[in-house]
Amino acid sequence: MEVLRPTLITIGGRIYRKNVVQEQCYQNEEEEEEGSFYAAGAGECTDEPCDDVLVEQTEKGFRCTLPVASPLFKYIIGKKGETRRKLESETRTSISIPKPGMEGDIVITGQQHSGVISARTRIEVLVETFRKKQPFTHFLSFPLNQPEIQERFLQFKEDVLEKFSKDWGVDGSLFQTPAKLHLTIGTLVLLSEQEVQRACEILQSCKEDFNKLLGGKALKVEVAGIEYMNDDPGMVDILYAKVQTKDGSERLQLLADRLMERFLNSGLMLKEWERVKLHATVMNTLFRRDPSAEERSSTASGKPGPRERESFNARNILKNFENFVFGELDLNTVHISQRYSTDNSGYYASSGHINFT
Repeated sequence: MEVLRPTLITIGGRIYRKNVVQEQCYQNEEEEEEGSFYAAGAGECTDEPCDDVLVEQTEKGFRCTLPVASPLFKYIIGKKGETRRKLESETRTSISIPKPGMEGDIVITGQQHSGVISARTRIEVLVETFRKKQPFTHFLSFPLNQPEIQERFLQFKEDVLEKFSKDWGVDGSLFQTPAKLHLTIGTLVLLSEQEVQRACEILQSCKEDFNKLLGGKALKVEVAGIEYMNDDPGMVDILYAKVQTKDGSERLQLLADRLMERFLNSGLMLKEWERVKLHATVMNTLFRRDPSAEERSSTASGKPGPRERESFNARNILKNFENFVFGELDLNTVHISQRYSTDNSGYYASSGHINFT
């Protein structure tokens, strides 16, 4: 069935298939090889452009450049250079990659226009495949850490520990840091300063659309109610507070979904849900090990990581705090937040942000 339904990879609006092959594993991550990938149609280009890829003609043939973050170079080079040599041989091109530790574009040259395009397409597939295996570095967030919300959250924490600290797995290490309460829109893999700058530019480009949607005004929302993410309230990994607009409209959902769509199309965001799940984490078993952890529904490889989780019994918490009200706030800012960071206010350090008002 894997042959009939291969993994599909979307790059710049184009869809490629990843052929199922036996991938090799190496002890040294720096020598990890990518296995074998085939971009549908990559080897079948004629002398006419297959797409909008910019290929320039030179005195010696054809040339194009491809911006790639330096942490991904090793996957294009492969173990002892095997991947690059294979790409060059199959596409009859020469592929120049910056030296380790240096940023820069990959340069592809060749005698045939179709060969240059084929090499670029295959490299794009490799980059997209291994980008998904990298741990996320940033995330889009709506801060929910206004003083009233923080005060009510601390009251919630105090009440839970007073009444249910004897319940299995419940202790103070599960709770979010009050100053870092937020709504996550999606996670980002930004592997260079250029990619951080690109993400900031994408965020700024959203401002006009959001002003039209919100009429230049802040969006009044309420943080209230407790929910859990898995099926068994007796074995919970995450408890979250629900976030909804005060007027009952879909504007917050639309805002979050449009942001997610913009960043998914850029290739910088990792898709986790079909629509953004509007939630603010208040208790998370990941915080036991790392209080600064930012949750994600799966590991970077897309596979669950059971060793990261030690569940707790949330039945009594859910029963007694199902309708707990954390408060209201005017939502008017979205941040590109840095994972594992803290700014002067106690919130995550920001690489960029926009205001709606």
